[in-house]
Amino acid sequence: MRPGALRHKLTLEAPARAEDGGGGAEVTWSPVDEVWAEIRPRTGAETVTAEKRAGRLSHTVTLRWRADLAPTQRLRLGPRVLEIEAVTDPDGRRRWLQCRCTERVNP
Repeated sequence: MRPGALRHKLTLEAPARAEDGGGGAEVTWSPVDEVWAEIRPRTGAETVTAEKRAGRLSHTVTLRWRADLAPTQRLRLGPRVLEIEAVTDPDGRRRWLQCRCTERVNP
């Protein structure tokens, strides 16, 4: 991986539960850090539910290795939200991380 390929500045976000006072909770997202990454599209699909179209894209996101990245987090690129499904260290050398991510697209 060439460092110059990391051309997208993403915001890493972590979930936080906020009690709603009625016994339930709402999930809010808080920024953790900004990271530079490469985003490569993998697949796309479209579904129709209740006469409403919804798209789903999958991406491979590569960024520099960090110990605190987990599938419970997500990445944001402006209005686009990339939900992290899996995190791997492709060569086992703690240089890079690859994240398999899903982006939901609603027209």
